[in-house]
Amino acid sequence: MTAGGSHIGTSESVPSPSKKTAAGAELPKSAAPAVAPPTKRRVYIATWQGFLGALMMFVGSIGTGWIANGSPMIRQPVVIALRTEGWGVTLSTVLLTVGAMLLMRSWLRLGQRLDDWGEHSLRSVVIAISAWSLPLLLAVPIFSRDVYAYTGQGRLVMEGQNPYAVGISTLNNWFALGADPAWAENRTPYGPYFLWLARGVVELTGAQPDVSVLLFRLIAGVGVLLCVIYVPKLAELHGINGARALWIAVANPLFLISFVASAHNDALMVGLAVAGVYFAATKRYLAGILLVTASIGIKPITVLLLPFIGVMWAGPAASWTRKFLIWGATAGISFAVLAVSGIPYNLGLGWVWAIMDPTPGYTGYSPSGFLGQQVEFLGNVLGLPGGTIADLLRTGMKWAAIGLVLLLMFRGDYSRAVRRLALAFTAVVMLSPIIQPWYILWFLPFVAVTGIRNDWQIRCLYVGVTFFVVFGAQDQLSVWSFVELAIDASSLAFVTALLFTFYLLVLDIHTRKLLIEGKPLDWARRGWRWLLDQRRGAR
Repeated sequence: MTAGGSHIGTSESVPSPSKKTAAGAELPKSAAPAVAPPTKRRVYIATWQGFLGALMMFVGSIGTGWIANGSPMIRQPVVIALRTEGWGVTLSTVLLTVGAMLLMRSWLRLGQRLDDWGEHSLRSVVIAISAWSLPLLLAVPIFSRDVYAYTGQGRLVMEGQNPYAVGISTLNNWFALGADPAWAENRTPYGPYFLWLARGVVELTGAQPDVSVLLFRLIAGVGVLLCVIYVPKLAELHGINGARALWIAVANPLFLISFVASAHNDALMVGLAVAGVYFAATKRYLAGILLVTASIGIKPITVLLLPFIGVMWAGPAASWTRKFLIWGATAGISFAVLAVSGIPYNLGLGWVWAIMDPTPGYTGYSPSGFLGQQVEFLGNVLGLPGGTIADLLRTGMKWAAIGLVLLLMFRGDYSRAVRRLALAFTAVVMLSPIIQPWYILWFLPFVAVTGIRNDWQIRCLYVGVTFFVVFGAQDQLSVWSFVELAIDASSLAFVTALLFTFYLLVLDIHTRKLLIEGKPLDWARRGWRWLLDQRRGAR
């Protein structure tokens, strides 16, 4: 059995009939229940509803998505109406938000309709991913405009400048690219391979923003495709149903919005990392190292996967001497390739700064940021230096993440190497002071392929995905300040998302059972009925 082939014994770890374990043993046909094809359970309804939600997001993105100042789209009559008239912005905001939440519901319902995860379920999940991605592939960038910064960094390389040393403000007319001004002076945190790709996109498009966005989406789509291919394969090595793992990791709306609609380069980083771990878990260690190295060359955070690739390569009975030699060889191969890759365009090893010098500050919804805020408030109330104590707490949590990575490197069952990798990645993200919504997608595929139980674990996922979809719906809207609105667009999106979330939790007879059961649900329903009665009485 390889390091990727442990059966970790979750409630979802029953493989399909006639499959083999990673050790090659034939599984009994009775290991999987006989089920009706998913089509008989009306899986297509969830797929079509999700497509409708994605289509609504596409239309809404025209009025509230991020369009570059240099784009000819802003001169089109329909676009002008949706972006400058109050009714157009309001309609676009509602469509974008309701579409995102409808996509959320469709994902939940797809999982419910495929709850037996029979032999046809993988096909159903792939169809849903394809259908939901198509409208998002053509949408105006939403929830983030980082994709426009990619064009600027590609221009820097084209003009012989080093993105590791200067920001895009050194470019002529850089603001017309559509990038967030925060990128003006910031050095790029991306690896050399992505800068090669960005340069290639600019060379092909002449930095035309709309075509550049489409090409960057296609690049991100390669990462999505790699996940679609290798997430089920890696899951099956662990005795986990591949369709369920794919539904969790790739079909969820946060993944599709962040990696297709927003075109984050993290998609390619994650796809290459998943493929690399699969190859390493099936004893093709050199291919695994090179694929993970390619992932590092997109975004360097996946460097923390290398020690666990080394664990798989060393073998289950490896001595400490062999382990350290293999770790050295793994790092040596990867870093040598990256060093050579820095020679074109004189990029050097500039990507190392992204690991050694992380972005300062914190986000209030990260565990580190939230706890730090509470500690700072309490400290100030008690007359203590609350800010200093909060900084110490956040620093301590970052070091705790490093300690957990080291612990998982040195301790643990060899057959659970991928699970250890998943936990290490999770610790680094969750204990960091800065978490962007798409950061949880870095480790989610690895957790999914090694088992997420159908209990509090899957509920935590539902909460996390819903929170970040709601957060993204109101956080990143492009609305001109001169547009007169009865209610602020961000507030409208937030209220709309909260109302839809309430519907999912309390009113929807299908989805409400996923998170709230028993008395809390009864109390919420009684409260909602009371509010309705009061409104009727007032009339």
